[in-house]
Amino acid sequence: MTRNGMRPIHPGEILREEYLSPLEMSVNVLSMALHVPATRMNEIVRENRGITADTALRLARYFGTSDRFWLNLQTEYELRRAQISKAEQGGPGTSRLSEAGCQ
Repeated sequence: MTRNGMRPIHPGEILREEYLSPLEMSVNVLSMALHVPATRMNEIVRENRGITADTALRLARYFGTSDRFWLNLQTEYELRRAQISKAEQGGPGTSRLSEAGCQ
């Protein structure tokens, strides 16, 4: 969990639950429509792979969204995971420039 109490949401979950499920579309059909290997899309939907710029462009064009939408989902997911990891590690954090004695 993060400070806001929400778990990080992988873009593959959004793709699966908000796009594929309502359309009753299989990952294989989407893969063919996007002209990408089915393994790529399966790994994304199973949350084992991130969204690349290339995939974001293809998803945006197909679903009528922006490429930034998909990339922002990926970035937000990675940031939240990093925040959780940092919080779990504890210990001293990174100093700010003003605290580092460099002026």
